[in-house]
Amino acid sequence: MAILEISVVPIGTGDTSLSAYVAECLRILKKEKVRYELSSMGTNIEGSLKDLFKIAFKMHQVPFKKGALRVVTTLKIDDRRDKKGTLEGKKRAVQKKLRVR
Repeated sequence: MAILEISVVPIGTGDTSLSAYVAECLRILKKEKVRYELSSMGTNIEGSLKDLFKIAFKMHQVPFKKGALRVVTTLKIDDRRDKKGTLEGKKRAVQKKLRVR
């Protein structure tokens, strides 16, 4: 299982708010039935790498469908092969280390 962080930013829309684009991207994630977490600067998604790339492409298309002529999408991928990595597991590992002092 891989974890992908994605940020989709339309350029030149004349509006500083991106919440309508974010909401539309989250609709895609709900439809795809994948685990995700929204943050203030992007969205983390977990799943197979193949599925994550397909989903990222769909999310990248959202601003174009809403009239944008330019889109910058940033991806970060954590593709761990030695054990199953999850969003929750990554957070738990850090929280456990914070409690040990």
